Amino acid sequence: MMYHFRPLAPEDLSARALVLSLISGTHSSPQSIASLIAAAALFGIEPATVRVAVTRLIKEKMLESPDRGVYRPGPRAQALTRRLKDWRNVRARVAPWTGDWLVAITHPLGRTDRKQLRARERALNLLGYREADAGLWVRPANLSAALDDHRSDLVSIGADEALTLLRVAGIAAASAPDWPALWSPDALAPAYTGAVEAMKASLARLPGLPADEAARETLLIGQAVIRLINLDPLLPPELADQAAFFRMLDTMRAYNDVGQASWRAYNRAVRSGTLVRKA
Repeated sequence: MMYHFRPLAPEDLSARALVLSLISGTHSSPQSIASLIAAAALFGIEPATVRVAVTRLIKEKMLESPDRGVYRPGPRAQALTRRLKDWRNVRARVAPWTGDWLVAITHPLGRTDRKQLRARERALNLLGYREADAGLWVRPANLSAALDDHRSDLVSIGADEALTLLRVAGIAAASAPDWPALWSPDALAPAYTGAVEAMKASLARLPGLPADEAARETLLIGQAVIRLINLDPLLPPELADQAAFFRMLDTMRAYNDVGQASWRAYNRAVRSGTLVRKA
């Protein structure tokens, strides 16, 4: 998997993606259909399209409605939403690396159920695993969670209940596997730098933007950065530029606070009817 940073463009956001993004935001409470429609207007998405997306997400149990016209993550989305919202706490998920490896053995699970295969591989990729050989997925054992808890995390986001997970301290083979080569640290570092530069440039622009433009910009940039954080394999410093990753994370904390304030200002302007574009 290659990594790069590019702010989202408005056309990159489907109604479905926007709804899930707003519903799973770091500080979000249940969202009204009115607020979802107002947000969608910033990206040229019609109200009817939003309503169709919400209806489909409810049928898929990705959303649920605790009250009429109000929505929150549904049972199928809650585990993944918790992980996506937890990007602020990434530092606590890593530990010093002793050279051990985590190994997920998937070949007994089969590949005939294509839907489950996609869910399994998506879960493994999300937690930084790479396929070293058929049915053998690996990652550095630098995660702070206990092995059983880590396995539970994988299962909660789509991996099979029967998944076998090992922690390997030594390997005896005719030729030592080059597992570090499964990742692309040279591609990761420029992505971190690009994300930081985009956020800093945006922070300099935002005070001069109208409320709608500020809200739109912070979502497009912020969602791209959060995606980069959540897809990061969290490699140890022995294998990648961990310090650059943490600089991006710290910058995103500050940017997210500004973005949340921008959306609150936009929603107030919509409710009060005072939204005015600058000439």
